[in-house]
Amino acid sequence: MTEAHLSPARRDDAPRLAAMSRRLIESGLDPCWTAERIERQLKNHDSVVLVARLGGHIVGFAIMQYGDDAAHLNLLAVEAGHRRHGIGRQLVQWLEDTARVAGTFAIRLEVRATNAGARAFYANLGYRETGWVRGYYQGVEDAVRFSRDLSLASSAETR
Repeated sequence: MTEAHLSPARRDDAPRLAAMSRRLIESGLDPCWTAERIERQLKNHDSVVLVARLGGHIVGFAIMQYGDDAAHLNLLAVEAGHRRHGIGRQLVQWLEDTARVAGTFAIRLEVRATNAGARAFYANLGYRETGWVRGYYQGVEDAVRFSRDLSLASSAETR
């Protein structure tokens, strides 16, 4: 497992995160996670924009928005050359720990139905499929919804 340095994103990270989103998440779609939108998330007190750095370079990031009853993982991406080294798991665990501290024990997210790797990743972390949404991604692709009840699991379970 590669130990990345996790920290809140900075405003000047927004263009890099938007480019990563276009390339790694929004491929084949009209990009909606622009640098401006990411900057808005950085300013939003109910959101966390988290980056994973190795050698000073961003190799992964996540954006999660916290609500009263649940948190929503909006984006999670890890550069292809750094996948399967635990970086995605580190990002999710940090966000889950933060949610627990905030008293939020449910996390929800969507992934492309065709993204078997992401579906397996979340299942391995204890997330369960809760539904299917036809045309969720701009009418082009279906989504699978996942959720995890953190009150049923301790942080140590996923480490």
